[in-house]
Amino acid sequence: MKEDQEFTEASPEPFFFPGGSVGILLVHGFTGSPSEMRPMGQWLAQQGYTVAGPLLAGHGTSPLDMERTGWRDWVASARDAARKLRERSSRIVAAGLSMGGALSLYLGSGVAGVPVDAVISMCAPIYLQDRRAHLARFVAPIHRFHRDGSAGYPPEIRRYLAGYDITPTRCVGELMTLIRRTKRLLPGVRVPTLVLQARWDRTVRPKSARYIYARVGTSDKALRWYEQSGHILTVDRDREAVWRDVLDWLRGHDLAP
Repeated sequence: MKEDQEFTEASPEPFFFPGGSVGILLVHGFTGSPSEMRPMGQWLAQQGYTVAGPLLAGHGTSPLDMERTGWRDWVASARDAARKLRERSSRIVAAGLSMGGALSLYLGSGVAGVPVDAVISMCAPIYLQDRRAHLARFVAPIHRFHRDGSAGYPPEIRRYLAGYDITPTRCVGELMTLIRRTKRLLPGVRVPTLVLQARWDRTVRPKSARYIYARVGTSDKALRWYEQSGHILTVDRDREAVWRDVLDWLRGHDLAP
């Protein structure tokens, strides 16, 4: 596969691929990194798009750094990256995986102050598989960190991951705040919206996708399911189908580069 030939080593570094007048912001997930978005970004750049993959605050260094950040910092990271992309693109699309999907919806509502022309939400959280997440704020003073991350993924997915295997418990509470705020903002998302969800997601409960689809304010929306993939949809078994579906949807909305 061509993208495998180009992808050499997982790295948490942000990426930027210059291209045409349509810019695509690819936002990574909670405790993740741009590495999980890079193959998709490379492929979209080959199709002529300008693609940016920012590194969210507190990510890509150490869990201790992440512990000092919260939902406002992650929103600011996505907002600032969108603003930079807007400066060089006539139209921009906010697309994200997991928490990055929630941040893309947040941007799509307009409250961050940077207009986007479309939103693509991939395995974005409304309901988490681990119901203990709601207790994170109470648990954090006692258990600051817990082990999680990429260990449970097969090698063909782990090769793309450069995130944390240790999660700051306090940040789980911050994630829950971001989810609650994003839920309230969904009716304000009035730009075209594509919702993508993996059936075998073990992090986000798949009914999250139905919730998002039902409540976004736009009537120009689509929901698509992927039967062979788990949470890291951008690099799992259905990845090529995901990328093609995204490209077809963009072209169908006059968002060709």
